Amino acid sequence: MSSPPHVSHVSHVTPSGAAWLASAAACPHDTLAFWEERPQAPVVLPCGSAFDVVSAPAMFGRRMLDRMWAEGPGSGPVAECRARILLFAAPGTAQRLPSLLAWEEWGTRGRPDGGGRTGAVPPLLCHGTGDTVTVPAPAGSARSAARWLVAPDTRRPWLPGPEVLLWAAVRAARAAVRISIFPPAEVGANVYDVSRRR
Repeated sequence: MSSPPHVSHVSHVTPSGAAWLASAAACPHDTLAFWEERPQAPVVLPCGSAFDVVSAPAMFGRRMLDRMWAEGPGSGPVAECRARILLFAAPGTAQRLPSLLAWEEWGTRGRPDGGGRTGAVPPLLCHGTGDTVTVPAPAGSARSAARWLVAPDTRRPWLPGPEVLLWAAVRAARAAVRISIFPPAEVGANVYDVSRRR
């Protein structure tokens, strides 16, 4: 996997970024013409050819994004829409990521104690071929319901694949849920920290 180029945090889409987004549409020229007339209008674009989208609840999605920038390779374009974070990903991610999440015992499915390896975490929605997403306007405002957190700024942005997003999701979940290998102490029991013994 090649390292992503430096991606700056910008809130407005560049003309090259708009061209990349429009390339997902059936008629890219019409999408660009629409944005020239109405640069503050969001549009609905199909997933699967130029990008897939992984949608997470806002708080969890921000934790994922923080992990990707602080400890990982960074991110591709990222938007916020209706209290969800939209992580733009490499085509094919929507098909592969759910099976990787299931392999990591994601969530509570099938567990009598209500926990998986990562505990109770919010669902990630994967949008790929056959799905559409609302894409924020190129010149959105901070008060808009849909806005860019990391706007596309090139015709060929680096897009994370399923492995990078799995890594970010697991890191975010582990940071949010404290995992202990020891059972909770009984009420009134003396508990000693022996981890510093020599």
